[in-house]
Amino acid sequence: MALRLSFYGGAGKVTGSNFLIEGARGKVLVDCGIEQGGDFVEAHIYGPFPYDVTTIDALILTHAHLDHVGRIPKLVRDGFRGKIYMTLPTKNLAELILRDSVGILGEEAKRRGARPLYEEQDVDKTFSLVETLEYHTEREVAPGLSVYLRNTGHILGSASVRITDDEGVTVALTGDIGNSPSPLLPNWEPIPDADALVMESVYGDRLHPPAAERVQALRDTLKRAITKGGTILIPAFSLERTQLMLYELSNFFDAGELPKIPVFLDSPLAIKVTAIYEKWGPTYFKSETEDEIKREGSVFEFPFLKNTLSRGESEAIEKVSGPKIIIAGAGMSHGGRIGRWEARYLPDPSSTLIIVGYQAPGSPGRRMMEGASSVRLNGAEVRIKATVENLEGWSAHADRDGLLAFAEAALAEKRPKVIFTAIGEPAAERFLAQRIHDYLGARAVAPELGQTWEITKDSVKKI
Repeated sequence: MALRLSFYGGAGKVTGSNFLIEGARGKVLVDCGIEQGGDFVEAHIYGPFPYDVTTIDALILTHAHLDHVGRIPKLVRDGFRGKIYMTLPTKNLAELILRDSVGILGEEAKRRGARPLYEEQDVDKTFSLVETLEYHTEREVAPGLSVYLRNTGHILGSASVRITDDEGVTVALTGDIGNSPSPLLPNWEPIPDADALVMESVYGDRLHPPAAERVQALRDTLKRAITKGGTILIPAFSLERTQLMLYELSNFFDAGELPKIPVFLDSPLAIKVTAIYEKWGPTYFKSETEDEIKREGSVFEFPFLKNTLSRGESEAIEKVSGPKIIIAGAGMSHGGRIGRWEARYLPDPSSTLIIVGYQAPGSPGRRMMEGASSVRLNGAEVRIKATVENLEGWSAHADRDGLLAFAEAALAEKRPKVIFTAIGEPAAERFLAQRIHDYLGARAVAPELGQTWEITKDSVKKI
């Protein structure tokens, strides 16, 4: 018997994760994400899926980031009627993310004169198909195919997916691998039992600074920005990055390392996501953080933090004089409330923009990170006179050495016949594949979009 693995997203690109696994009797998708950073009306987003969605038995989600879940309602609209499996925190988070995206995608579609990619009723139908899974529990999800989840330490509820057929042939997909150790989440768990392993490679050719250095860099950058007296903007993904920023800011203020200036969390989505982190943290955070929650009640709140849910509360932020910190989405400055604040404050030399996450090629955040003198935001060109600081190491993704350690752990029992380096830019995928080959002596392949591979007990080959 054999499994077939097809790369329909996440090959040669960081975003748009979408993999099809076919057994003798069943078909399973892993992730159905949207590509970010480019033109959202491109055919690969709006066009038909490269497989018959009506024949898919199940969809398994690795985690709730939009580039892993963002096209699921379209999949359902196009005729998918199987079950959708994920962890309970992922269900809570994914529903928030997808309902939020309905409005954003709808506004963009209206501006372009296009039909919305999906609508509220498609999200409703999506979650009528959802069943939750726990880590470390084997579950048959399609005829002849079972799934087993492990924690990847990437975001709350994130999981790797191991799929096994009736004959014991296995393929595992990591989704995204956490930048362990994390202040909040447990370390990633190794996958020692796959015949073929698909692993992410976003930072496959780069190193993060050590955790102590990244915290110091954030603290020092904030001190300089506060001294200038201007507004500090932090574009942050609502999911995970915002919670990390709140956690570190709370620590800085509690320790007296920063003056107590107003901090605004200006993102309804991030506010709701943080509430889910508060809800599930005592169960899914690492033990040290769970102990901290028991002592302090919250690891995200402090007295001068204001959550601005309504538009009126958001607009009132501008009236607050003196230095202030505004955390808002989107993390790549390609939407959300941060665009309005960037248009307002980027032309001000006393302001500071702090970039704390991955910026996809073509995104406004990437252009600012690379030193652009102006950037197009919400249809208008904005001059940049503010200080732009790019702080590395805050990614929720493992770096080059972390990924190599993950691959080494997978090879501890010499099980995988091949490791596919996916979910990364082409150079990073190829670099990591070469490094795995050179350092670990394993077969490693950077797959191409659209390729299909056959996996048996004896071999892995492209077909």
